[in-house]
Amino acid sequence: MDRSSKNRLTEHMLPHFAGDTLFDRIARAVCRAGCLPRKELYEAWEVARRVHRRFRGGRVVDLAAGHGLLAQVLLILDRELREGIGVDLRVPPSAARLASEIRTDWSAASERFTLLKQDLNLVQLRPDDIVVSAHACGSLTDLVLAKAAAARCRVAVLPCCHDLHSCDDGGLTGWLDGPLAVDVTRAAWLRSQGYRVYTQTIPSDITPKNRLLMGEPL
Repeated sequence: MDRSSKNRLTEHMLPHFAGDTLFDRIARAVCRAGCLPRKELYEAWEVARRVHRRFRGGRVVDLAAGHGLLAQVLLILDRELREGIGVDLRVPPSAARLASEIRTDWSAASERFTLLKQDLNLVQLRPDDIVVSAHACGSLTDLVLAKAAAARCRVAVLPCCHDLHSCDDGGLTGWLDGPLAVDVTRAAWLRSQGYRVYTQTIPSDITPKNRLLMGEPL
């Protein structure tokens, strides 16, 4: 199966996720909702697993959340998370359908999740938050990092759509290609803010924009 496919997962794909694993159960909920590309399911799962290994408890805040799948997967993985919110300026109408399907199997996680239509600049973060964002386009990733650093909370971003005109490349493009230079500069900036930095990747067959940057205050 092509995990990078942008085709929507629908009920026709249910036989591909017939196992008893947690991933298969989540995938079946996504298929029943019929609103998300296959790629987004795998991205959310791989990012959530890695974040869960590093950070536990508090509140998860998914910025530029879209349907909010990443936050909801984290709530399923971590019962210590007391609350989860997804925030996006444009909330897809189908987000409610996805939340309903997840509620069928994980009612406790769903009760702790809220999806808000709101400007990211207006979100108030707390020191015990875990701020996550998968594919916040261009300088939105920098906004997420800046807001997390200002609140001194944990953060994890999977950047995409690097805008080489507006994003800081640290003067490293003589050695590194543009997007990599931007992400290395982001990691260095986060470290300069007094953060312990973790750099990982998710599988490249899901997306070539697979660099996961995580940090926690020292």
